[in-house]
Amino acid sequence: MRCCWWVCVCWMVLIAGRCETIYPHCLDGIMMNVVLLDDDISPWSMTFVRSAVESAIQLDAELPCKRVKQNLTANFLGLKTSLYSKKGCQSSTCEVVETLKNLTEGWVLLGPTCTHATFQMVDQEVGLKLLMPIISAGSFALSCDYKDNLTRILPPARKISTFFTKFWDFNNNIKPKWSTAFLYKKQENTEDCHDIYVSLSLSLSLSLSLSLSLSLSLYIYIYIYIYISHSLLFTDCAVFIVCGTPGDIVDLKNGTMEVDPSVVFILVDLYKLGAINLRSLQMNDYMAAYHDAVLLFGQVMRKIWSKPESELNHTEVVNINHFRNISFDGIAGHYKLDDHGDRDVNFSVIYTTTDNKYETLFIFNTVYNYTNIVNSKPSFIWGRHLPNDTPDQGVQNVIVIGLGVTVVVVATIAFIFYRQNRRERQVRKRWSHIHSDLITPLEYNERSLVSLKIDEDHRTNKSYMIRQGRYDKKIVILKELKHSDGNFNKRQRIELNSLLHIDYYNLTKFYGTVKYDHGVFGVFEYGERGSLRCVLNDNISYPEETFMDWEFKISVMYDIAKGMSYLHSSDIQVHGRLKSTNCVVDNRMVVKITGFGCNTILNPGRDLWTAPEHLRRQGISQKGDVYSFAIIAQEIVLRRKTFYTEAYSDRTEKMARVQYPMKITYFRPDLNFETAGEKELEVYMLIKICWDEDPERRPDFKKIESSLGKIFSNLHNQANESYMDNLIRRLQMYSRNLEHLVEERTALYKAERDRADCLNFMLLPRPVVRSLKETGIVEPELFEEVTVYFSDIVGFTTLCQYSTPMEVVDMLNDIYKGFDSILDHHDVYKVETIGDAYMVASGLPRRNGNRHAVDISRMALDILAFMGTFQLRHLPGLPVWIRIGMHSGPCAAGVVGIKMPRYCLFGDTVNTASSMESTGHPLRIHVSQPTISILQRTDCKFEYEKRGETFLKGKGTELTYWLTGETGEDYNLPTPPTAENCQRLQQDLAQMIQECLENRSLGSEVMEKRNTLSTRQRMVGRDGGEQGGEEEDNDDQPEYLHLATVNNFSTLL
Repeated sequence: MRCCWWVCVCWMVLIAGRCETIYPHCLDGIMMNVVLLDDDISPWSMTFVRSAVESAIQLDAELPCKRVKQNLTANFLGLKTSLYSKKGCQSSTCEVVETLKNLTEGWVLLGPTCTHATFQMVDQEVGLKLLMPIISAGSFALSCDYKDNLTRILPPARKISTFFTKFWDFNNNIKPKWSTAFLYKKQENTEDCHDIYVSLSLSLSLSLSLSLSLSLSLYIYIYIYIYISHSLLFTDCAVFIVCGTPGDIVDLKNGTMEVDPSVVFILVDLYKLGAINLRSLQMNDYMAAYHDAVLLFGQVMRKIWSKPESELNHTEVVNINHFRNISFDGIAGHYKLDDHGDRDVNFSVIYTTTDNKYETLFIFNTVYNYTNIVNSKPSFIWGRHLPNDTPDQGVQNVIVIGLGVTVVVVATIAFIFYRQNRRERQVRKRWSHIHSDLITPLEYNERSLVSLKIDEDHRTNKSYMIRQGRYDKKIVILKELKHSDGNFNKRQRIELNSLLHIDYYNLTKFYGTVKYDHGVFGVFEYGERGSLRCVLNDNISYPEETFMDWEFKISVMYDIAKGMSYLHSSDIQVHGRLKSTNCVVDNRMVVKITGFGCNTILNPGRDLWTAPEHLRRQGISQKGDVYSFAIIAQEIVLRRKTFYTEAYSDRTEKMARVQYPMKITYFRPDLNFETAGEKELEVYMLIKICWDEDPERRPDFKKIESSLGKIFSNLHNQANESYMDNLIRRLQMYSRNLEHLVEERTALYKAERDRADCLNFMLLPRPVVRSLKETGIVEPELFEEVTVYFSDIVGFTTLCQYSTPMEVVDMLNDIYKGFDSILDHHDVYKVETIGDAYMVASGLPRRNGNRHAVDISRMALDILAFMGTFQLRHLPGLPVWIRIGMHSGPCAAGVVGIKMPRYCLFGDTVNTASSMESTGHPLRIHVSQPTISILQRTDCKFEYEKRGETFLKGKGTELTYWLTGETGEDYNLPTPPTAENCQRLQQDLAQMIQECLENRSLGSEVMEKRNTLSTRQRMVGRDGGEQGGEEEDNDDQPEYLHLATVNNFSTLL
């Protein structure tokens, strides 16, 4: 149905009724989580709402309580979306998930207003399952309707859409029944307007089956500009719904304030800014709503805590039923919440009178969905009643005719303008900056060149870093156009336009230019194998005698000559920067020239490829390109560095000799004419004439292309080989070279894998390593019976006191290397070393029956024998004593950590073994009763003696033993000290260390550094006999400090 256009009268749909209410105080320690956007734009952001929440908490604190006095507290959590491309509510989803996934404290959550964020918390399928009520001043969308734990204290979009549904169907002598509507949607809307638009689109089109037109503001403004007086020409309805402010109506009418009695605008303007004042604090509707939300929560908490303590349920506060079907008063008026926790209000329909004043026409109650007439005799511009929803067809026909005439006039003017600017547009035709969004970055695995060479220096060298991207599904190179801001003049545009037309097999394709904040770049085709310079340096991927033979080198020079010949005959005419790094190789081994063009933008360079005349006087020429080709050809022939000579290697010196030649000869790279064969000599002569000092004697690229073509044909005729045979031969050569490389790399890989496995097996047990490599995890395991070994160095603290840090490291390294070598001969696993403590276990991770006690016992005897002959490097002659403890029992083991994982042991067995060590004696193996019992069950005959009852920490008194040897085995164990000598061991150790330091002949300077003993310790060294209670000779060591040097020494006691 076609409708006429009527121009504008505004209706405002508002929430009516606010009142000021004073509240007294209660609640202390009841925390509320406030989660809102953290910006300075949104009216519901933390910047504005925080002060309102704090004011409400203060107001609530003044309220009296019957039983308890607890205050409300707030935990403010801001959602920062400034780092996202789309800021505000559209980016709040990720932020709210990150903020709330670990949130466990709090009794209620205030916010967030954004629907995107709220939906993540209340939806049953994708929600965060938040176990606390949510009170939101917002979350208007239909997706948040009927949620169990959500309370919305501002009317949601559902209430507004219900109003329009009922109001459209309502009719009386003032308003007719409407069946169509035009929903005007701006390009950018606030959160509430967006949700209202979505809700209206569904309700008006589905519930009432109305003819609903939906438009963006761009669509409207087009026709407003064409015909101002009848701004909405091409719609077929006369009733417009707009969400926003009265200024949006003015914008919709193209800035005019004139009205037309044929169009009705219904403006949804619900939430005001700065409408309420409380304690000198100006609040908008969102601030007032969150202020009243605090009062609502305080009211619920007082109701709960007013019950007798016997009836209190500490989890009742999170029951959402406390926020359903209730009423309360706040600074924004009276609140009434329905069965689903949504606020019910009275919508006031306000109209503009004939004298431009606002008066209320209807009031709609959302509780009963009833429309009540307030003014039965309104002062309408339409007359006695509102117009119908369809416009007058006759008016539209007149407007169409007028518009047609306007279009003809505009088209005539545009055609004249087009003819006048045709030439300028031809210059600019097919050239413009490529939009930066069309060039996407490459993935990391797409950036590598096609090469078999492993070169770590190449990977880390920043000079190899080139800008790459993807444009139109192709990989491209971005080359910076220095000294240009992207605003090209006419001459530059002509050159770039010519560059776009270049499309040749041996020239890289130019796609255009792109402008970024940090510069302007040309977009060129990408060579998969890199530059020609990189290919010549890669002797692994392209070996000299097999793949890159003489024929291949000729073909490379031929490709360059063909590309340059085409370039010189094109509109570009000259390259100016030809060098081996500006020649790229694609994946089919075709050489393509790049870096050409842009001569009006880029300055010519000065390097080893530059012709002598251009070194003396800056410029570019075709003859200069021929000279550059000759230098590249010498690189190809010799596969050496650029401008290679045996006599000179310095780049600056070479350029100086080329620029200022001798009178007789001129300086050029080496070409070994003496050793050249017949086929090489012809190419050498061509290269020599190409780098002639006189530019006029140099040939052009047409002649060079022809000469190389003849040389290439002669090579085929001499070999009697067709092109197909040549291709097959090259493929076979490449295949053999590839097989050799694969074998070499496979051997390197296997060797590296074996080294890695050996290192892993030294850090973790073999079964654990295999499990980590196969599945990535190691399940913890419980072992019924294992034996754990602990040992530490007696007097280690005293030794460290008289040793430098490096000497301590060397001492421990020497001791533990000896221990580790002993472990290789026993079925044991070294768990860890911490300082001087050494921990070993047997029976895990591979169970070995009763062998674990036997292996640990034999290992302990070997270690004790080793310590009997061990001497310190920095304190020669001073013995080192250790204490050893062993215990058997159940144990749990598993891998702990991800970085530097450790295979750790847990259980009482580990603690008991450590206690056995700490309660033992120097040069003794302290064994528990369970270990002795296991040894007795085996066929091995170990020798031990009963120590007696020993107090173990955490275990009480236990019967323990000293392990002294094994029958039939000679361990040459050192003599342990007696019990009465153990008390003097620390003092004698300090005396021995002092004597060793004094006897060391390290020079007076070193002696001064070493001589750091206290006065009391020096006196002990001189008067040790008196203080020890017995006469001793300082030159003689106590008996228990002597090293065991007697063969077949028995330690049985």
